[in-house]
Amino acid sequence: MSIPTFKNYIAGEWVAASDGNTIENINPATGEVIGYFASATAEDTRRAIAAAKEALPSWAALPGPSRGAILDKASQIIAARTEELAETLTREEGKTLAEARAEVIRARDIFKYYAGEGYRAGGDVIPASAPETLLFTKREPLGVIAVITPWNFPIAIPAWKIAPALAYGNTVVFKPASLVPYTALKLVEILLEAGLPPGVINLVVGSGRAVGNTLAESKEIAGLSFTGSYDVGLKIYEKTARNLVRTQLEMGGKNPTVVLNDADLALAVDIAVRGGFGLTGQACTATSRVIVEEGIADAFAHALAEAARNLKVGDGLEAGVQMGPAVSTDQLQTDLNYIEIGRREGAKLLAGGAPIASPSGFFIQPTVFDDVQPEMRIAQEEIFGPVIGIIRARDFDDAINKANAIGFGLSAAIVTNDLRKAMRFADRIEAGVVKVNEPTTGVALQAPFGGFKGSSANTFKEQGRAAMEFYTRTKTVYVKYG
Repeated sequence: MSIPTFKNYIAGEWVAASDGNTIENINPATGEVIGYFASATAEDTRRAIAAAKEALPSWAALPGPSRGAILDKASQIIAARTEELAETLTREEGKTLAEARAEVIRARDIFKYYAGEGYRAGGDVIPASAPETLLFTKREPLGVIAVITPWNFPIAIPAWKIAPALAYGNTVVFKPASLVPYTALKLVEILLEAGLPPGVINLVVGSGRAVGNTLAESKEIAGLSFTGSYDVGLKIYEKTARNLVRTQLEMGGKNPTVVLNDADLALAVDIAVRGGFGLTGQACTATSRVIVEEGIADAFAHALAEAARNLKVGDGLEAGVQMGPAVSTDQLQTDLNYIEIGRREGAKLLAGGAPIASPSGFFIQPTVFDDVQPEMRIAQEEIFGPVIGIIRARDFDDAINKANAIGFGLSAAIVTNDLRKAMRFADRIEAGVVKVNEPTTGVALQAPFGGFKGSSANTFKEQGRAAMEFYTRTKTVYVKYG
């Protein structure tokens, strides 16, 4: 059976890269080559930007409810193809089929939500200072939006950037991560089937050097939304700032779950397992630090290590598998390197710590360290793998201080039956997302999402109605009718 080759979508046409180069797409669980994808050049990217700019006036002029109808149709198509999309996602990213299915359903709901924004989005009427004067605001599309997405959520993150961009009348140049182009391509196909006009969305798969830099440096881009690592995000911000391009960055996390002495032990372990080992720990909101009060620390450490050893790791398409592979051999090596760093720093390895033998997959054992100190690299740096470090705390205040002793501030959780301490935690924790008796992972699509400190640019939130602040600009109108 021949391996298929796929093209980029630019200006209403499926086209090969101008230099003919392709990217190999590999299943991280089996090593199977899924397909070859056109690797866009800087020239291809500039063509995509020009196409989006040309399509902008007519798309922006389309009434909001008409744009919303196309997004609603896309939601319906995603719903009809849930199983197909989930299988594709699992094959190229590695997460379990159940996790992939949940992500596809989330994308479906995101498009349905923003379809409604076509009816809701608008400005405000403001009391005028002068008599016989109408004072109001208008929301207008920002313009051409560059969307750069990571590999760990191949359909959900593109959906929560692309759907609001389109709903508010913008056009899009979409650069997915090169590790997961197939899910991105299928999403674009769905939008076209739903009725999106040519040029309104353009798909450019390719390297950060060729595609990402071209998008970040372009004066024709009005806004750039990026999710990825801190280092890459900072470089993008430096480039977009030169042209005063509105920029939205969601970057790394080193998310704590605080477990107090009064917590239900089984619940605390379950929350840590789901937050730290779900999605193979490959989520910006994943739990990587568990800060435990001393009174429950020994029992918790023993139970978490036992739970880690009992997880079934394997191909996400197989029944009963609870954790899939690392997304690539590079990510697997990163995980193993940090595990070795943890050993050298003096942390106590309780479970895991080694790769899992496989003919071609990138599998690793769920790993638990105890006696981790806040200053250790495994407590400060994002690993992006199934590695949890247990940090012991004297009391509630010590736990809060240790949770905040980090350069990131995306998500944080607490497990407790004390409502007063739960609310004090919400007040004092330095994180954009706060969870009580829930994992650090998982957020509501209708609520604002974004982090503090090095986890974001600290500018615009994503999701919900908060997205309108990034994807639109406000015009104030004064009408004197006296």
